[in-house]
Amino acid sequence: MISFENRIISSFLYLIPLSDCIGYGYNLFINLPILKLIIFPTLPILYMQQMLPLGNLIIFLILFLFIARNQRLSYFMRYNGMQVILLKLAIIIFGYLYLLISKLSINFLLSINYLGSIFFIITLAVVIFSIVQCLRGIEPDLPGISSATKMQI
Repeated sequence: MISFENRIISSFLYLIPLSDCIGYGYNLFINLPILKLIIFPTLPILYMQQMLPLGNLIIFLILFLFIARNQRLSYFMRYNGMQVILLKLAIIIFGYLYLLISKLSINFLLSINYLGSIFFIITLAVVIFSIVQCLRGIEPDLPGISSATKMQI
């Protein structure tokens, strides 16, 4: 049985990848102002990333060293910590591809905005699914990411 504290902490971990992809949802926030409510739970993480020098690196190291590799924590928390790290890496890779595509294709600026919005929606769906599964005490099974997570832990 997974404790209530482990469920809550694991679900809060998934706000980190959501905070990383907030910028991709800019057009959605303009067209649907109600979506701005999604930003509020991620504000402490956004402040920490912006205020601290190398804030993203510090968050990554905290996740990796103190959660994912800490044998004293439960498997459930380590699993979700590693899954959050892999989601962050996927967001970083997408960010570089997004920049590359936006630099190469000036004529397709509108499609670049759609690509960012689609990525934000997919990430939001993954985060909501993962938070719900964590609150239920079930390991979120994300295709590709979960198998890599199990190999790392």
